[in-house]
Amino acid sequence: MPDRFDVIVAGAGPAGAQCARDLAQRGYDVVVLEAEAEDGFPRQSNKSTAGTFPSMMASFGVPDEVVMNYTDDVVLESPNDHYVQHQPGAVLEFADFKRWLVEAGREEGATYRFDARVNAPIMGADDTIDGVRYAGDEEVYADIVVDATGPAAPLAKKLGVSDLQRDHQAIGVEWEMEGVQVDHPDYADLTDTMMLRLDHTYAPGGYSWIFHTGGDTAKVGLCYIQNDSHERYGREGASIDDYLHHWLDTDPRFENAERIADKQQHRGSAHIQMPGDLYTDGFMAVGDTVPTIDPLWGEGIHKGMKSGRMAAITADRCFTNGDADTSAEAMSVYGKLWHSKVAPRMRERLLMTELLYLAPNDRYDTLMADLQAADSDVLAKANAGNVRAMINLIHVGDVGLLTKFARERLRE
Repeated sequence: MPDRFDVIVAGAGPAGAQCARDLAQRGYDVVVLEAEAEDGFPRQSNKSTAGTFPSMMASFGVPDEVVMNYTDDVVLESPNDHYVQHQPGAVLEFADFKRWLVEAGREEGATYRFDARVNAPIMGADDTIDGVRYAGDEEVYADIVVDATGPAAPLAKKLGVSDLQRDHQAIGVEWEMEGVQVDHPDYADLTDTMMLRLDHTYAPGGYSWIFHTGGDTAKVGLCYIQNDSHERYGREGASIDDYLHHWLDTDPRFENAERIADKQQHRGSAHIQMPGDLYTDGFMAVGDTVPTIDPLWGEGIHKGMKSGRMAAITADRCFTNGDADTSAEAMSVYGKLWHSKVAPRMRERLLMTELLYLAPNDRYDTLMADLQAADSDVLAKANAGNVRAMINLIHVGDVGLLTKFARERLRE
């Protein structure tokens, strides 16, 4: 008899693990195929800054044991100013968080197979996916397959669902450090905060961050999109590591800081763009495979887990009407849920993202002043894609930037 389950999930990241957990809780027979070995998991995929907010913690029952530090505020920095917004959050120990998700799924009945890198879809006679090949020539079959492998997307690409574009790819690097002066007198007090800095000197075409993890420790990193701002403000031949070292060497908050010896360096990439297709017959893509990451500030855990949950809801609906209906029409429920529950107003938020990262450094200083003078909820509204709030942050001097942006979109 062939090895068969109701659902196959490729990838044990937050999106895939949550999808499997929800399906197992509903009583479905689900297997998760994870490329990494179980011993030391996650060694290769421990790459998230893991800043999140109470809504995620409550929605998915995340325990205190995986939290490094609870934060009170979010701080935005520009080269010469800053803005503080009260927004409780949590910085997770990402490896512990991923291991907890695996165990939570197993407790519900999900099967996990490690050292099980997915290679290709197995296509049926009607040219729809019937299962996957993994770990060389191993095979497993299911009514529904979920790709949660991130940008690699081996299944989504071969099924024509993935449309990830290189020029919209963001790359990032992060160190966990000690000896960080989070209350330096020349800067905002970063005690129990998550700080994001807009400054092309350090992250051309992106942003850098300091997430306080308690005492004098913090997660410190930067990311950027290889966009026009990166080409304009970047240094020829400089790598992402060069930019991080430059920041560490020139910012006085790091004068006595050093990388924590037993903490590995975190590297990752994600795509900041509208998704292509999200599903086809018997198949859904979740998490960074789609992509699902928050386009403005890079938060991916909550949105990824929500995409996994919406995929589980869709699968449940496909299975509960007597004979399983896994046609593309039945799977279209996932697309509707993704756009309404996971990433509403995605196009407007991408517009704000691109305009923000195309702006010059002096415009970031002006933005801080605008936020200080505006209502306390204007940033939250703009971040949610509220057009009126976005307009309130636009100046007459931004016409050239808007024109440039429109010209680029027309060229595309």
